[in-house]
Amino acid sequence: MDSSLPLPAELTELNIVTLNCWGLLYLSKDRASRLAAIGQALAASDPAPHIVGLQECWTQEDYQAIRRATRFVLPYGKFYHSGAFGGGLAILSRWPIQESSMVRYPLNGRPTAFFRGDWFVGKGVACARIRYGKGPNEVVEVFNTHADPPFSFLLPPLQTHPAYEDHKKGVDTYSAHRLSQAWEFSKLVRGAAERGHLVVALGDFNDVPLSLQHRILTSHAPVRDVWRVLHPDSSLGSAQHDAERARRRPIPTAEFNIRENGATSNNAYNTWRWPKKQQKRPADVTVAPDTSDPRGQRLDYIFVSSGTSESERHPGWGWVVKDTRVGMLQRHPELGCSLSDHFSVEATLILHHSSLPSPGSNPLSHENTAALAKSSTNNDNDQSLAAKSDSDYHLKPADGGGGDDATSMAETRATEIPEAFLTAGIYLQTPTASDSHLPLRHNKQKSTTTLRDHLLATSYKAQLQDAAQPVARLPPSTYDEIIAVVQAYMARERSQRRWRSHHFFAWVGVTLACYVGVWFSPHNYVALILMLLSSLGLVAGTIDGLIALLFIGSEMRALKEFEWEIMNAKAHASGAGGPAS
Repeated sequence: MDSSLPLPAELTELNIVTLNCWGLLYLSKDRASRLAAIGQALAASDPAPHIVGLQECWTQEDYQAIRRATRFVLPYGKFYHSGAFGGGLAILSRWPIQESSMVRYPLNGRPTAFFRGDWFVGKGVACARIRYGKGPNEVVEVFNTHADPPFSFLLPPLQTHPAYEDHKKGVDTYSAHRLSQAWEFSKLVRGAAERGHLVVALGDFNDVPLSLQHRILTSHAPVRDVWRVLHPDSSLGSAQHDAERARRRPIPTAEFNIRENGATSNNAYNTWRWPKKQQKRPADVTVAPDTSDPRGQRLDYIFVSSGTSESERHPGWGWVVKDTRVGMLQRHPELGCSLSDHFSVEATLILHHSSLPSPGSNPLSHENTAALAKSSTNNDNDQSLAAKSDSDYHLKPADGGGGDDATSMAETRATEIPEAFLTAGIYLQTPTASDSHLPLRHNKQKSTTTLRDHLLATSYKAQLQDAAQPVARLPPSTYDEIIAVVQAYMARERSQRRWRSHHFFAWVGVTLACYVGVWFSPHNYVALILMLLSSLGLVAGTIDGLIALLFIGSEMRALKEFEWEIMNAKAHASGAGGPAS
C-alpha cells in the first residue's frame, strides 16, 4: 500500500444480509422452528454478518429466538413496533445502535382491501444509526423496509409477485403505493447520504429490477443496487415477466438464477414454491442445478452509497462492492423445508482507495489496466470495453437462440478477445449452443460471467468514479408515467368511495324501513327477521361508510401530496422552478 495514502477507517470490510423471514403469526407454516433456524444460520454464516435486516419477523418471540442464536455475532438489535400488529421489521448489528426510528409510510396499503392485512400492519421504514469507528463520519445509516403488499390472507406463498395484480385487466392495484413508498424511502436515504454517512438501504421491495420503483430509488438517492454493480446484465424479472421476455433469452436454470440473476423469490430450489404434495415430504425431493426456473425473480435488494464523504478525512477512500450473493439456501435440519419463502441477499463492501489496484479478487493489475485502456482505444471507434455489449466478445447466435455460429471457440478467442484480457485471466469461457441452457461453470477461485461483468465487477476504481458522478435524474416522461399511475388509481378510488357511500346510505334507508316494519309487524318472527336483516345490513353499510368517508379520504390526501411532489420534481427536471399549483 502506498504509505503516502491516509489510513482508512478502522473497519475496512462490511458484510450485510437482508432476509424476508415469512414469519406471519398463525399463517406461516412451521414459523417458530424456521425462524429459530434462521437465527442459527445467521450465527454460522461465513463471512460473519455485521448488519442484518429482517422483514416479516412479526412476533417478539421469534425475534428473541433469533437474538439468542446470534448474540455472540450480532450482539445488538432492534425490533420495530408500528401499527396495530407491527411492521415486521428488525435490524441486527455487530455494533451498538446509536439512534433508531420507525417512519410510517403516508400510503400504507389499500383500505378497500383491508382483509389482506397490509392496510393496518404499520408499514414503513426501520431506521438505525450505527457507529463502526471513532471518526465523526464513521457511521452507517441503515434503512430496512418491506414495500406493499406484505401478505395476503387469500394467496399462498408461491404466488408470483406482485401478488395483488388484477390479471384479467392487467392492473397492479398496489403500483401507486409502492411508487409512493419508494419515493419516501429515497428521501430518507438521500438525507442520510447528504449527512456524510455510509448508507445501507435494504429490504423486500416486492418489485423487479429496473422497475419504476427501482429507478425512483436509484435516481433520487446516491445509492447503487449491489447486485447490478456486479451483475449488470442480470434478469429484469422472471422469465415470464414482460421486460425479461423482450430480451429473448433462454429460460434460466435454478442454479443460474441463484448465481447470476439473484432470484430470491419463487426460485425452484425453494420448497415453499413446490406443489403441496412435495411440500409434505421436502426432504425426499432434490432439485438438479439445471432444472428450468421460469418463475424465479429478484424482489429483495441491498442498496449502498460509497460513503465518499469520508474523503474529508481520508481523500480518495470510498466503499465499493466486493461480493454479492444469494444466501440462506440450506433447508431446515429437521423439517427439510426452506428456512423462508425467500432467500437472502448478502453483500460484502470494502473500503478502497481510488489510486490503488483492486486487491485479491481483482485480476487487473496496474499494467493490465493500462493494457486494457490501450486496447479499448484501438477497438471499434474508441468505444470503451466496459460499455461494449456482451455480444461484442461472445459467440454470435446464428438464429437468436443463443447458440454459436461456425466460428470455433479458439477462433473467437484469437479474433475477438484482446490479448490483455487473456493475460489478465478475465476471459474464462463462454457457453456454447449445447450448454447455453445450463448454468455457467463456477469455482471458488473464479466466477465465470460475461466479459462486461468482469470489467465492472473487478474495477473498484470504476465504482468510485461512478459513485462520484451526479445522480442521474429521471426524465420528465418518467414523471408523467408516475403521475398517470397515481391519477388512474385516484380515479379508481373515487369510484370506490362513491359506491361505498351509496351502499352506506342505502342501508341506513333500509334499516329505517325495517324499524317501521317491526312496528306494524303482525307476528314476532317477522319482526325478528326484519331486525336481523337491518342489523347485519347496517353493519356492512357502516363498514363501507367508514372506508368511504374516512379511510379513502385519508388515502386520497396522501396521494395528492405524492402527486404534487412528483409534479414538482418533473418541473425541476424540465428546468422550471416548480409546479404551477
